[in-house]
Amino acid sequence: MKNLESVEQYTELQNSGKHIFLFSADWCKDCRFIEPFMPEVEAKYSEYTFIHVDRDQFIDLCIAQDVFGIPSFIAYENGSELGRFVSKDQKTQEEIEQFIDGLK
Repeated sequence: MKNLESVEQYTELQNSGKHIFLFSADWCKDCRFIEPFMPEVEAKYSEYTFIHVDRDQFIDLCIAQDVFGIPSFIAYENGSELGRFVSKDQKTQEEIEQFIDGLK
């Protein structure tokens, strides 16, 4: 999974192609919980590019996107928000895949 490098990059990616942004942080135990199965999720949904957004590095972006709990996901296609799975609750692989399936 690629790491977000700038707010400008977020805007560029949000407005072109199909992307799912994962908002996370190193200290977040629920974020660590999903790490082992995220490569499988990425492979299964290869039509999306997954981008990791470090909550601590991009706190202002999180606020602007109303992301107040992590791990959280926001999906975009060519500038349109397809959906969001935003909460502070732990997420299972099945829940994440159900969220992505609901985007189609």
